[in-house]
Amino acid sequence: MFDPDLPAQGLRPTHAQMLKHLRRSNAVAQRAVALGHHPFGAVLVGPDQETVLLEQCNIDTVNHAESTLARVAATNFTPEFLWGCTLYTAVEPCCMCAGTAYWANIGRVVYGMTEAQLLAETGSHAENPTMSVPSRYVFDHCQKPVELIGPVPEIAEETVVLQRAFWASR
Repeated sequence: MFDPDLPAQGLRPTHAQMLKHLRRSNAVAQRAVALGHHPFGAVLVGPDQETVLLEQCNIDTVNHAESTLARVAATNFTPEFLWGCTLYTAVEPCCMCAGTAYWANIGRVVYGMTEAQLLAETGSHAENPTMSVPSRYVFDHCQKPVELIGPVPEIAEETVVLQRAFWASR
């Protein structure tokens, strides 16, 4: 699966590709809700920015979609290959998930809405005690330059609708 013709961090995604994969992460989040979990989903895309390698919905408070996906990816792909991959998630990864993506050697993360926006939508909900530690802070303190892209405004609005609907029912 390693393609020596692609740059080390894979091709840079186009805006259209980012929207497509972020919308897919929201679809995975809706699947999480159908399974009785919180509305978060993650998608891992290969270095070509087209091939979906893994999808993961949220499981529980310590098995978030992004961290679970990163752990599964690390057991199925080489670190060199993962450095060219992109993790897409409609909601900014928390500090745990950002750290897990870093340790899994995933080279790029793209998100739709910020953790601060999520807090504004959920309030201090007991089931979702968000942390005020942006993923940018985590990645800025890493030894490898993980590329972080977000928020993506078009997806932020769509994700807010999904999050509002879920948390209003809790």
